[in-house]
Amino acid sequence: MNRVISDVSADDIKNVFGQFDIFAKKIEREFGSEVTLRNGEIHISGGEKSSASTKNVLDSLIRLSRRGNIIEEQNVDYIMALEKENSTAMMDALSDGSIICHTVQGRPVKPKTLGQKEYTDAIRDKMIVFGIGPAGTGKTYLAMAMAITAFKNEEVGRIILTRPAIEAGEKLGFLPGDLQSKVDPYLRPLYDALYQIMGAESFQKNMEKGLIEVAPLAYMRGRTLDNAYIILDEAQNTTPAQMKMFLTRIGFGSKVVITGDKTQKDLSSGAVSGLDTAERVLKKIDDIAFIYLSALDVVRHPLVQKIVKAYEDFENKVPGSGDLRRKPFDRRKNRR
Repeated sequence: MNRVISDVSADDIKNVFGQFDIFAKKIEREFGSEVTLRNGEIHISGGEKSSASTKNVLDSLIRLSRRGNIIEEQNVDYIMALEKENSTAMMDALSDGSIICHTVQGRPVKPKTLGQKEYTDAIRDKMIVFGIGPAGTGKTYLAMAMAITAFKNEEVGRIILTRPAIEAGEKLGFLPGDLQSKVDPYLRPLYDALYQIMGAESFQKNMEKGLIEVAPLAYMRGRTLDNAYIILDEAQNTTPAQMKMFLTRIGFGSKVVITGDKTQKDLSSGAVSGLDTAERVLKKIDDIAFIYLSALDVVRHPLVQKIVKAYEDFENKVPGSGDLRRKPFDRRKNRR
């Protein structure tokens, strides 16, 4: 069956097809169709289902391109995945109005998937939001962009970023330097996001004034945090007591985002995660939202999405496989 897409500009065709038509070829392989250009029109041939799916994907990519987006491989992979779930029509939710801010290099920061859009909408609407999902889904980065935007718009008076200081499976020993030097390695991902979105000079200036604070979770004890945008990162590594302590610090005029990946816990074996407990205890409270992101929302290199999905499939098939890191291999019994 032959389908035609007309009224597409040369720039949009170039953007959607990719360099050397790499995206068009990928779509052809995925759906078993053939895509050709004739007289400024896109012609799609193949079976009824394959040609319809190919057209839906190309239509969605063209709409994204017309809104000024640079089409990347992640966009192509994501829209093809949505098409398989019959959800490409929902792509219109990712409009220009979803831009949160711009980096110091001028690149727009905005949700790239429907899961990310739901996450940022919840942050706008709710006082406390839990963003739960695998690495690469933009949980921390988007929360940071929302915090910086609120700070620049004077919706809050300061930004507080915190995470538990727990080694990720390695003992770092006694680090040299003062107290700040010792905790900086744990907080480096937060600094990286701040530098990229806000710029090093602006960040340093606001940090010296005490308007931006990056600190380990232990520093939150005994404080009341009013008129602040507070982000707790790596929440899966908190204990229930730490999570309760953190949540009871929140004061008037504050907004809180808590991010975590339940598949990457670095707590000691048998310890209960504060994120898991909070999920059970707080789920029915108004003004608290739990947003779950998946491998489909990964916006890093496409290979990362495949890795996350492979681990998800493996852990679903093999009971207890999520705990493999804590079970050393026993060569004598040839098992874990």
